[in-house]
Amino acid sequence: MRLLTTVAALRCYLTKRCSENKLIAVTEDQRLDEMTGWYQTAVGLVPTMGNLHQGHLSMIQRARQENSTVIVSIFVNPLQFAPNEDYQRYPRTLEQDQQLCEQAGVDAIFAPTPEEMAVPHKSIQESRVTQVIPPSAMITGLCGRSRLGHFQGVTTIVTKLFNLVQPDRAYFGQKDGQQLAIIKRLVADLNLPVEIVVCPTVREASGLAFSSRNQYLTVTAKEQAEVLYRGLRRAEAAFRAGDRNSNKLIAVVQQEVAMVSTVLVEYIELVEPTTLMSLEKVEEEGMLAIAARLGATRLIDNTILRDRQPIIAIDGPAGAGKSTVARQVAANLGLVYLDTGAMYRAVTWLVVEKGIAIDDECAIAELTNQCKIELTPNPDLQSTVRVWINGTDVTQVIRTIEVTSQVSAIAAQSAVRQALVKQQQNWGKRGGLVAEGRDIGTHVFPDAEVKIFLTASVSERARRRQQDFNKQGQPKVSLEQLERDIAERDWKDRTRKVSPLQKAADAIEVQTDGLEVSEVTAQIVNYYQQRLSQW
Repeated sequence: MRLLTTVAALRCYLTKRCSENKLIAVTEDQRLDEMTGWYQTAVGLVPTMGNLHQGHLSMIQRARQENSTVIVSIFVNPLQFAPNEDYQRYPRTLEQDQQLCEQAGVDAIFAPTPEEMAVPHKSIQESRVTQVIPPSAMITGLCGRSRLGHFQGVTTIVTKLFNLVQPDRAYFGQKDGQQLAIIKRLVADLNLPVEIVVCPTVREASGLAFSSRNQYLTVTAKEQAEVLYRGLRRAEAAFRAGDRNSNKLIAVVQQEVAMVSTVLVEYIELVEPTTLMSLEKVEEEGMLAIAARLGATRLIDNTILRDRQPIIAIDGPAGAGKSTVARQVAANLGLVYLDTGAMYRAVTWLVVEKGIAIDDECAIAELTNQCKIELTPNPDLQSTVRVWINGTDVTQVIRTIEVTSQVSAIAAQSAVRQALVKQQQNWGKRGGLVAEGRDIGTHVFPDAEVKIFLTASVSERARRRQQDFNKQGQPKVSLEQLERDIAERDWKDRTRKVSPLQKAADAIEVQTDGLEVSEVTAQIVNYYQQRLSQW
């Protein structure tokens, strides 16, 4: 692991790292894979102010799973501190942070000084540096009321870090819900080519959210601070019981927090999580956020309240039976089956039909963003849903060997995935879905209530694939060839640059060797019902 403290060293490191990745020997038939993004060269950035804790480490772990290079920035940003805040005493523990990063498999730490980042030791109001200013409606509420200039300071430095590191993905925690919404908006508004990965809040056993400022608290104060999460939990229970009104949900939190007199509430508010606009009632989802002080220590926390039916996300490698199982689970529970794989197959079919080369990403991006895909439910569980693209029924032709052999290359392309994921997430706002794919629980619906990782051995998946081809009247392919194809497909899906195949941290794995579809379906339905009883 390298410790880099200058911009010059960071740029040198990233240039060298990129060159080394390109020089790694690959076989001739893998060169196309590298062109289409399967070869894993992605860079993940975890921006921090140091004094790393379990919340940071969970983000680093996620970044390590999803990228070939992981950079952790450690920079106590003076621009985001007001003159009366704790910039000077903010905990700085670089030596300890280095040890934790090395243990977590971080490739490099970027720990510049303010001078190196070309910012003075001053607040954003006192600084003369070029500023990135988010929409005023997003920075004047919640923490913005008492921390004037804070979010301008955050977004200015985050933008600089994105420009310096050029990451494919950047990792931020849900605990800082307002910051998260603002950074997402920053990336969207400025068309920055980085994926913002949201990581769930990590909590101590008591429920207190991990924070670098927790170390300011005495043992007694930490016990008192636990009331913030207890209040949010009570509001969650009230929400599940049917309360949707803002005043009622806020009152539930206030009532709980008032039991600890030393906790001085700064705000308790219900807002829309993306725009941060105040809500009177939760129609689809809301973020219930709280900020409070214990002495001189300021703490924040939040919870997301969703008024939707649950989503079941089923991920797993190719040929694991996801489509068949997902259809039966959906039918069994009366939910909608969202065949995301069929969407990628439809685009692949269109690319082939138009004679576009699979490595012509510009042409494919244009094609994908202009096409219209429709999925029509089919009551026959033995067949797929009906799939239409630009008015053409492609239900059968998207299952051919030609499409199957090309779909992973198309799915690995960033523009394709962005366009289709946006459609899928819009369909998922109301919930009540069973969706399957290779990154449904990790990327498309990371907030899915039930996550399943469906898998089987390569030999079992090859046997099933051969049976499917025989039923479809496709040309015969040997088991040995199918095993090689599936193993190669697994490698491509695991190592591709865009949304690689992986099991979500909160997913349960279902190994399907030797099981009938009905048995696998029963396992998932039973797990769903158990989860439902806990909400």
